[in-house]
Amino acid sequence: MISINNISVEFSARPLFTDISFVINKNDKIALTGKNGAGKSTLLKILAGQEHPTSGSISMPGDITIGYLPQQMNVSDDTTLIEEARKAFSDLLDLNRELSEITDRLSERDDYESEEYRKLIERLDFLNERLAIEGASNIDAEVESTLTGLGFRREDFDRPTSEFSGGWRMRVELAKILLKRPDVLLLDEPTNHLDIESIQWLEQFMQTKARAVVLVSHDRAFLDNVTGRTIEISCGKAYDYKVNYSNFLELRRERVAQQMRAYENQQKQIADIEDFIERFRYKATKAVQVQSRIKQLEKIVPIEVDEVDNSRLRLKFPPASRSGDFPLIVEDVGKRYGDHQVFDHAEFTIRRGEKVAFVGRNGEGKSTLVKCIMGEIPYTGTLKIGHNVQIGYFAQNQAQLLDGELTVFETIDNVATGDMRTKVRDILGAFMFGGEAVDKKVKVLSGGEKTRLAMIRLLLEPVNFLILDEPTNHLDITTKDILKEAIRDFTGTVIVVSHDRYFLDGLVDKVYEFGDGKVRENLGGIYDFLRRKNLANLNQLETRTPEAAKAGTQTQAVPAEENNTDAGKTDGKLSYAEQKERQRLINRVEKAIKRLEAEIEKLETEQQELEGKLAAGDATEEVLGRYAEVQKLLEKAMADWESEQEKSEMLK
Repeated sequence: MISINNISVEFSARPLFTDISFVINKNDKIALTGKNGAGKSTLLKILAGQEHPTSGSISMPGDITIGYLPQQMNVSDDTTLIEEARKAFSDLLDLNRELSEITDRLSERDDYESEEYRKLIERLDFLNERLAIEGASNIDAEVESTLTGLGFRREDFDRPTSEFSGGWRMRVELAKILLKRPDVLLLDEPTNHLDIESIQWLEQFMQTKARAVVLVSHDRAFLDNVTGRTIEISCGKAYDYKVNYSNFLELRRERVAQQMRAYENQQKQIADIEDFIERFRYKATKAVQVQSRIKQLEKIVPIEVDEVDNSRLRLKFPPASRSGDFPLIVEDVGKRYGDHQVFDHAEFTIRRGEKVAFVGRNGEGKSTLVKCIMGEIPYTGTLKIGHNVQIGYFAQNQAQLLDGELTVFETIDNVATGDMRTKVRDILGAFMFGGEAVDKKVKVLSGGEKTRLAMIRLLLEPVNFLILDEPTNHLDITTKDILKEAIRDFTGTVIVVSHDRYFLDGLVDKVYEFGDGKVRENLGGIYDFLRRKNLANLNQLETRTPEAAKAGTQTQAVPAEENNTDAGKTDGKLSYAEQKERQRLINRVEKAIKRLEAEIEKLETEQQELEGKLAAGDATEEVLGRYAEVQKLLEKAMADWESEQEKSEMLK
């Protein structure tokens, strides 16, 4: 569909990438990855036609449509939300207006036999047919579904777009792009301004409704759930993998290992040639051989090894004094802005050493409660900070608190203590401040760079209670992993406000959901919470009033325990349609379990056979390779079987 042919890009005579070629096929879902500065956003701009390569070409059909969402863009502020979203259908709306005008004109005429009347009728037929094909009657439903899916409420629809923050206005632009249903979607960090529910809706849209997609994102779970192909830009080249992001990481490690072996062999070859030249340079009898070796050396093309994966670098929080058993006690806390009650009657206790997540739609009060805890804003109720609690707070505007006159290195060196002082440059490098960047003054850094620097500063302060508000927004996947490992090893207490499921997975053991003016506690990790919400969604029809159903309003999902209580207050029975849907899900899960059990049995049999061969001394490369492959397949099958068993237990 789109062919990228040997394109190269240079900035100030320095190559960004060289001779990149690949094809975007119909319905491809592609993750575009690479370190910051590798050229991912530049490549998207070239595909969108906003920039041109230094050399090479892009070939595509003339009628192909492209939707492009950059990281930053100018947004319109002269209409209401619903009017702005409807601009996605401007062509169809123009046809609708023309249809209405022709209908009005025909109603005023009686010259039925005239040529002009006949032409109006023909045009009317054409417009009706075109609008029917394009599905114009569903415009309002499509707009409403997309806006609510991206987190807007119906009461927001008539608000001017100028009242929304920059993040919400980016959602409006994303909605318009999705509504146009282009042949190719080019999305640069689309999840940066979305909450978990909106990200899940966008995933489903991409899987079921989007055509071809090229996606740049630092959200690993989002990439895995949406894409099935990964293109990495590294060392100025493009590497194409027909797998999702997690599988790509495995293949990349193998590729880098192969590159390293080839590099080491080449270095040995170069050293041998140079040694020969040095030894026989001044011997007349060896002049021909020396010249031959010199020419051979000149022809060698140096092998480049891809960027070193610095995820091995480990960060450790400095030791801090022990806090009391209950670092935070929240009792009947509420917060109101004018007539708007953000939340009320929040009540929970966080124990020492717990790591919890605050999740929910944007605007439901996650950051507001954090500000209450920090004493930045007034509130009702009681907030008790425990004995000897030392809080380290990372706010979304933390970057603004840095001293602009200090250099990057000075900013971190001033707070580093002990062994960490010897590793300041390594730490800065892990967070993408390498080389000359450490000598830049803070005031010249971009917003994202300042955010990363503020995060490093916090990592080095001796605290026993961390409160992190959207800490991963400007971090790449590797750096997120470094941060996650550091927080996981942290012995103190942690509150994380985040929409990044992969970051939260395995990190938190309790989730507090903000929604409908309440704060609900959910035991377990982030995926336990999401599974319960999905199950609760099956019973939403039971808890909806006829008025709500008629209005088409969406009921907020509630935890399984609360949902069961509500069900008990009704007749305790599911409707026929709901019973049928539940049974369909049960049948599907049971079928998956049987299939996986058969697969596990087959793999275990093969594993035993291979172990027999290895025990008999048949340790060929083929046997060893297959044995390793079977082990991986068996582990995956067992994990999938456990997951399906959990689903089965929840459904029964």
